[in-house]
Amino acid sequence: MFLLLALLLFSNVALAQTPAATPPSHDAQPDAQKTTTTAVGSAVKKDEQPRRYETVRFESKLVGAALPYNVLLPADYKRAASKAKRYPVIYLLHGLGGSANDWVSARARLAEHAASYPFIVIIPEGRDSWYTDGAVPNEKFETYLIEELIPDVERRFRAIASREGRGVAGLSMGGYGALKFGLKHPETFAFAASMSGALRAASWLPDESLPKFVKPSIERVYGGADTPVRRDNDIFRLARELKPERVASLPYFYLDCGTEDFLISNSRDFSALLIEKKIPHEYRELPGTHSWPYWDRQVQEVLKIAAQKLAPAREAKAAGLR
Repeated sequence: MFLLLALLLFSNVALAQTPAATPPSHDAQPDAQKTTTTAVGSAVKKDEQPRRYETVRFESKLVGAALPYNVLLPADYKRAASKAKRYPVIYLLHGLGGSANDWVSARARLAEHAASYPFIVIIPEGRDSWYTDGAVPNEKFETYLIEELIPDVERRFRAIASREGRGVAGLSMGGYGALKFGLKHPETFAFAASMSGALRAASWLPDESLPKFVKPSIERVYGGADTPVRRDNDIFRLARELKPERVASLPYFYLDCGTEDFLISNSRDFSALLIEKKIPHEYRELPGTHSWPYWDRQVQEVLKIAAQKLAPAREAKAAGLR
């Protein structure tokens, strides 16, 4: 039954990857970039500019590849009255078989949902990396996000460059990645959220009954049984071994999953562990499957909670930033 449900799941995700129109892009340095404005979404007041998205063409030295990321800017970002304003940032991670274009496609009404929030939303390119420094040399996707992507975002855009202004969230593979970043880098994020998280990825072994779509990435990223990569990225182990004094430094965790989702036991078990460790979090189960209609609905809840947990946009010096 697991295999059948999983095959249906990942077939659905693979079929859902039909790309939308590619956002405008640029690859100039921050102080010389030409910005292309694109209207996205419809929930915008008449006296405001539409929310805009653009693509930053970024070359990762750690991964040794181009890893473009999409950016969704607040509606007032370019208004004269906001030139000195800095904004909180949400890093929104895609799932296995997806790309940085998923959240700006027609499947996700992210721009519409985010229109009333003063967030910069960054959608990174994670490939099928599980957002992990994998067993293969140069596949350093965890370090890339922390040491390359975040600094690049904060050089280019008027972001709040401190923990209280950063959140990370994602779906499926991205949900696992978001909670992992929260556990391993609590000094970086104040909020971490998972939708339909594949939270046991680091403990899935190559000989398990996994669908063909999943196996190559699991084997490539984590290697065989009981590897250092598995141990270092097993979020159940990370949470279980937390010292009580470390709990206070963690971000606020949010996770949800659809009641018809075959991964629901992952979220139930992880929530139970967080309760056992007295780690503050919120867990919700709602009707739904492992699909875009569910994620499009639940990302609205993620944005709502992020607005409560992250520092608000604020006036500050922003010389040299656009």
